[in-house]
Amino acid sequence: MQLSALYRYPLKSAQGEVLQQSSCGLLGLTGDRRWMLVERDSGRFLTQRAHPRMSQLSALYDAEGGLLLSAPGQDTLRVSIPGPDDDLRGVTLWRDTLRVPDAGDAAADWLSVFMGIAVRLVHVPEQRTRYLPAGYGENSDRVAFADGFPLLLIGQASLDDLVQRVGRPLTMQRFRPNLVVEGSAPFAEDGWKRIRIGTQTFRVLKPCTRCILTTIDPQTGERSADREPLTTLKTFRQKEGDVMFGQNLVADGEGVLEVGMPVTVLE
Repeated sequence: MQLSALYRYPLKSAQGEVLQQSSCGLLGLTGDRRWMLVERDSGRFLTQRAHPRMSQLSALYDAEGGLLLSAPGQDTLRVSIPGPDDDLRGVTLWRDTLRVPDAGDAAADWLSVFMGIAVRLVHVPEQRTRYLPAGYGENSDRVAFADGFPLLLIGQASLDDLVQRVGRPLTMQRFRPNLVVEGSAPFAEDGWKRIRIGTQTFRVLKPCTRCILTTIDPQTGERSADREPLTTLKTFRQKEGDVMFGQNLVADGEGVLEVGMPVTVLE
């Protein structure tokens, strides 16, 4: 087995980027989901679940470490990373409430035009990250703005199996993984507890619960009228009311991942 793809999502629920190599540590791939959009007044987080338009929003890091925002019909905007204690804003992400730096009015105005509602852009420095959901991982494990866990892994064979069942092509980006593994049997990752990629080890904590976001085409931002692939997933991947696809992981220590590295199941 080998690592066949790496994906990073600098801004939660915006477009992802394909990487050949990335450092990886406590918070997953370096720079992954460190930025987030929130409602201006409530501070509640925004995602494609309610705002499919976010699938057309690009947010990529530049050489200086800032964020480059681009979207159809708008000029590119560069946003600097705010200091860890600058202009702290209260935000809500699922059941978590935290105070994180706001990225300023220029970014907020640019994004509010694109979204069509009043929003703010926030960044989470390492010292303000969250604990994992209760009952998972160790006390030292942390997560940035991902829903609950720093890494998501999907086996390529699992997607291939799903595509065959659905009967039409589906891109891996639709499921927003960080790590894709090639050479395993379909859904083999369900049985993994600990793996090694290259020289770095990872703990597999739980299956990933899937939602309506999987029905949004990342290329067009449109939802599938037949609610695929969620409809098909429900027929064979549903457990206690939740639909599972992929596995959530945490990294042990720091390392560097590169596409093509061998993947070994340790437990």
